[in-house]
Parts: sequence; structure tokens; C-alpha cells
Amino acid sequence: MFKVVTNLDDLIKVFAIRGIVFVEEQKVPYKIERDEYDFTATHILGEDNREPFASGRIRTQGEYAKLERVAIRKSYRGKKLGHKLTEFMISVAKKQGFKKFKVHAQVCLVDFYRKHGFEVVGDVFREANIDHYLMIRDDSDK
Repeated sequence: MFKVVTNLDDLIKVFAIRGIVFVEEQKVPYKIERDEYDFTATHILGEDNREPFASGRIRTQGEYAKLERVAIRKSYRGKKLGHKLTEFMISVAKKQGFKKFKVHAQVCLVDFYRKHGFEVVGDVFREANIDHYLMIRDDSDK
């Protein structure tokens, strides 16, 4: 269902999902949805019967693995797939050696990320014209 992207075909699917969810639905400008980090991040793809439905990327920020661009196509929402994608991304980052994780969570998703052990740090901020919180999860003592 979820896998680390290792080829161009799967990367194109990731970008298609992000275009649908972020650019079309959330009105994030294309010029900021794609960035220079796409070349160095670990990309994740979710497929169901070869139909791409989810994407995310993991980016190194010092001792943190930052979960970014987490997206589920609308017709696949409400099926706990976002939770499965988040846990998969955390497991991939742990295999890369990370014990600390961060995410810029849209305000409406704070409770979602709390279920995965993340806590809000600091005040709300605007990113891509959407209110976000920095959320951190630290598994260093586990």
C-alpha cells in the first residue's frame, strides 16, 4: 500500500497527488508547492490497486526528520489511510536513524498529529496562506 519512491514513474505519481490536493483543492500556488527539497527528500507513495492516492515526503532538518507534503486524495479520506501513511513515514524515518520528528501541521490537523505523539510548540503561523503549528515528537528516550 505504501512505499518509498525509487523511480521516476512513482515520483510523477507523488507530484500528481500533491497537485490535486495542494494546488487544486487548497489553492497553494504551484511555485511554492514544488521546491528545491524535492530533489533530496525521501518521497512516499500510497497506491491501491495501482491507483495513486497518497503522498508524503521526509526531509532531514538537523536531528529531526520533518514530515511534509502529506496528502490523501479526497475520495480516499475517512478510511484511516492518513494515520497509516503517517505511521509508515515515521517508520521509514526511524530506519534512517531518526528519533525526533517534526511537522508543520495545518491547524485543522493538530488533533490528528497528537494521535501520533506530536505536541504543539509555539504559536500559529501562516504557510502557503494556511494557518499551521509546529509540532514535535521526540522518541529519544524510547
